[in-house]
Amino acid sequence: MTEPALQVSPGCPPPHPAPRRPALALPRDSCDAHCHILGPADVFSYAPDRTFTPLDAPKEQLSALHAHLGITRAVVVQSSCHGHDHAVLLDALRSGDGRLRGVALIGESTRRGDIEELHRAGVRAFRLNFLPHLRTPPTRAEIDSVLERVDGLGWAAQLHVQGEEIAGLDTVVRELPGRVVIDHMGRVDLAEGFDGPAPRSLRALLDTGRVWVKVSGVDRISRQGPPYGDAVALAASLVAHAPERVVWGTDYPHVNIVGEAPDDGLLVDLVERIAPDPAHLRRLLVDNPAELYDFPSAS
Repeated sequence: MTEPALQVSPGCPPPHPAPRRPALALPRDSCDAHCHILGPADVFSYAPDRTFTPLDAPKEQLSALHAHLGITRAVVVQSSCHGHDHAVLLDALRSGDGRLRGVALIGESTRRGDIEELHRAGVRAFRLNFLPHLRTPPTRAEIDSVLERVDGLGWAAQLHVQGEEIAGLDTVVRELPGRVVIDHMGRVDLAEGFDGPAPRSLRALLDTGRVWVKVSGVDRISRQGPPYGDAVALAASLVAHAPERVVWGTDYPHVNIVGEAPDDGLLVDLVERIAPDPAHLRRLLVDNPAELYDFPSAS
């Protein structure tokens, strides 16, 4: 008997039907430092307690997009719709010929042996979701439990927060050992301007010397729509502020968004505006992700 088709959640549109080929020629070993692989659900089931159901976006789809965009490395972030079952991530990493790294979601059921397997496959960070549409924010005890189980592996802590939460998490961020990565520029509210509390907190965290920011998600935080000039300007200011601790990603396949999926070719071309200095652009796309996620030295 055929299983009924899953009902795709609102906010999970299909990918852009024809992303343009970027005019920007990317440096060799350029990295998409934030993307997801989803399903296919008939092979890698979605978690029963997930908060959203996406369209399938299998590894072959992501690989084809990267080839089209000129991207050769990527960091695949475990999606909350797959929960703590990392089968989909392990499958991708093991077939990636060293071009992929991963970010895991560690839960109470994730044993140390599982974590060591993830590390061997290429996972180099764990993600903490503080957004209420994904899960209840982790308690300090839960964070400490994760830290205990990943101890000694050198993984970065990757935080998914939203706007006003950044200032409130300052103490947590500063107490985390090792490197800390803030996803999607903290998903700040650009209505408050570049000098509002959240952007100021982002810059202050960068100034600690061990916090990194992903200048991804311009389409998520822009109040203007394509080509996202307001969000691009914020990203450019962060790159100029700390060019040695920023990375970039597409956020493909763009789940939990408002409206249609962005053109990933446009997102690539915007990188030249985010990092107009060629040296900064190379750091953003090649050198920084290689350092943060333990890729081999750029060839």
